[in-house]
Amino acid sequence: MDLTALQKDALGELINIGFGRAGASLSKLTGHRVELDVPQVTMCPLDELGDRLRPVVHDEVATVHQVFSGAVSGDALLVLDQQSAAILNELLTNEPALPLAIDGSAREVLTEIGNVLLNACLGTFGNLLRVQVSFSVPQLSLDHLEAVLESLMVEGEGLRYALVVHARFRLRNGALTGYLVIVLGIASIDRLIRAVERWEAEQHHE
Repeated sequence: MDLTALQKDALGELINIGFGRAGASLSKLTGHRVELDVPQVTMCPLDELGDRLRPVVHDEVATVHQVFSGAVSGDALLVLDQQSAAILNELLTNEPALPLAIDGSAREVLTEIGNVLLNACLGTFGNLLRVQVSFSVPQLSLDHLEAVLESLMVEGEGLRYALVVHARFRLRNGALTGYLVIVLGIASIDRLIRAVERWEAEQHHE
């Protein structure tokens, strides 16, 4: 299943709205201006997700994982490599960016950032597309990328796809990159794409 150029643009626009809200929320959380670049969106079968992420995310990663349910349901993850997780923690807490030795306060910070980003994007989907979405409590894990990919493959049944959003943040003159991964089954992808097309058509009629 490939997205058309129009679908990809509309999804990118929706996620950009979500990122704008996330940036405002993160600015409040940190007391600093947060800039988020326009996100790049791609979609691939779940079994190809590793091929997309391995060239850009290596070794151990910090992931904030949140399950969501409703008319559109699936798994959402914010994936940060060691360096980005450490830099993000340093920017927000003023603690040195040590290799991923994540203590209690750092876990709290990263989980909250993941929560803000995931909720902003998924909440935007829910609000603008008029679909009800409920969220589980976000979970932070530190593991190798392969273990994260394996757990996603095992968790669900049936053919599933991953929406991969390349997110670039700038805080206090520091820049870092994360990946927002939204894993959906065929039925949820269909509902999401239909809702996105309806939303896009409504924008043009206003």
